[in-house]
Amino acid sequence: MPKQASPKKASARIDRLLDWWGTKMLSEVSPTTCRDYAKDRSKRGGSRRDLEDLRAAINHHAKRNLHTGYVEVDLPQKGAPRGAWLTRDEVAKLLWACWRHGRTVRLPRGKEKGKVVESEWHDLRHIARFILMGIYTGSRSGAIFSASIYAGANRSFIDLESGLFYRLAEGAAETNKRQPPVRLPKRLLAHLRRWKDKGVIAQYVVEWDGLPVKSIKVGWKRAVQLAGIQKTISPHTLRHTAATWLMQQGVDKWETAGFLGMSEQMVDRVYGHHHPDFMTVAADRITRKRARQ
Repeated sequence: MPKQASPKKASARIDRLLDWWGTKMLSEVSPTTCRDYAKDRSKRGGSRRDLEDLRAAINHHAKRNLHTGYVEVDLPQKGAPRGAWLTRDEVAKLLWACWRHGRTVRLPRGKEKGKVVESEWHDLRHIARFILMGIYTGSRSGAIFSASIYAGANRSFIDLESGLFYRLAEGAAETNKRQPPVRLPKRLLAHLRRWKDKGVIAQYVVEWDGLPVKSIKVGWKRAVQLAGIQKTISPHTLRHTAATWLMQQGVDKWETAGFLGMSEQMVDRVYGHHHPDFMTVAADRITRKRARQ
């Protein structure tokens, strides 16, 4: 567990497994009991991830000859890929809402004492920087939260000279969630250099009082409300959006996969239908008459 990308989440999964399976024997692990667990857990995606850990633990046990025989762990079917994405207008609304939103304060003294006014303190601008990083690099939230303009342990590094974003934090182990270096788009690089020159960011791209932000759940929810976006979206939607836009622009799937840090198969399965070449050959051929023999 300590080697996992998120030990805290892994620990929570193990606690859930122990609550349900802890008093059972290996002989009681069957497709029926696995389905019962999934039903009790109610969340299909969550129960599948839990049971994957159970399967890994049983395999780990078998490799050390601590039990013999095959134990089948039946996994719930994978859910359909989540493909929610934002239009350029919606992203613009989000950015504008974050950038112009000011904190309201109640005047403590003077003739207008008690009056609520908008201050010059803008408390959502770090969300705007997160959005720009997410949209322009398609990176996962963790890489953006640790992104720093200075190299260091446990940081992903933005090299403002070369224009490269080294997404894998220094000292972090590679996982199946690929985080290869990515070239920063010129527009984003210009923003980053300006933020540094003007002192908008001290070390991290998404920071509060000079310290890296670990979560934007509250700020994100507020930004979505202010922007008037009705879709159910999360910060991860920015990654889906980046992938969708690249497909819509006709970017090669292999290059898209490398830029985003995902497999070409994943790009094709989840986002391929957005590509302008999607099924064009079939669509053109269906109306043609068969040539005479």
